[in-house]
Amino acid sequence: MAPSEERIVPMRLQRFLARAGVASRRGSETLMSAGRVRVNGQVVREMGSKVDPATDVVEVDGAVVRLAQGPCFLVLNKPAGYLTTMSDPYGRPCVASLVPTSRYPGLFPVGRLDGDTTGILLFTTDGDVAQALLHPSKHVDKHYVALVQGTPDEADLARLGEGIMLDDGPAAPAHAEVIGPDDALFRTVAPEGARGDTSVVGITLHEGRKHQVKRMMATVGHKVLLLHRDAFGPLTLRGCELGSWRMLDEDEVASLQRLTVKQRRTQ
Repeated sequence: MAPSEERIVPMRLQRFLARAGVASRRGSETLMSAGRVRVNGQVVREMGSKVDPATDVVEVDGAVVRLAQGPCFLVLNKPAGYLTTMSDPYGRPCVASLVPTSRYPGLFPVGRLDGDTTGILLFTTDGDVAQALLHPSKHVDKHYVALVQGTPDEADLARLGEGIMLDDGPAAPAHAEVIGPDDALFRTVAPEGARGDTSVVGITLHEGRKHQVKRMMATVGHKVLLLHRDAFGPLTLRGCELGSWRMLDEDEVASLQRLTVKQRRTQ
């Protein structure tokens, strides 16, 4: 080896996986514990195990992982009927079947959408960015469009804007507005009987509690019939049809990184 050549010394397996963009170190340890990581064909669960990136072959879920890989970021336009999980013990449809998990080992969704909710779902292999985006202090805006029963009046919208009490505590203020009596997004998919006294509401919130939009709207007397998320922070579904995914471009990745760095500085 020439003196000018850099030699990457053996490193802990979870550090190797994190540097390759598979997952955070903690996430990498979870992959190892689950028996999803192989080194030279052998499953490795021992946390103290080391690998030599120059000679060892590391695989996650059967796909070879190399340090040349960077973290992956993509968005899925999630259709209804899919669970936001990478596997389900009952064999129900999961979002994992809609994204390139074999190409990007360790890919996982950032947050979740209900099974009957459609729209933008961010996936990454970067556990640190995911954790930063999901932290309650980050105030990452999510915008939803909802088909609801009836039409919220000014008092309803004001209550949402002031923050309302839910059964698990107060919800943070959310900006809501009536978009109109109809919306192209829901014209062909509204359930039978839902095209009567309904309206379309846009709502922006930065929390991520379970069924939050549905519970907030129900509290002000307007049941959600259909729900779609069309923005997550600076990301939109531009160029992404329902059921398809696309990689984030450099500007979008940079916007996420700026957001997480900004939020870390405010902690």
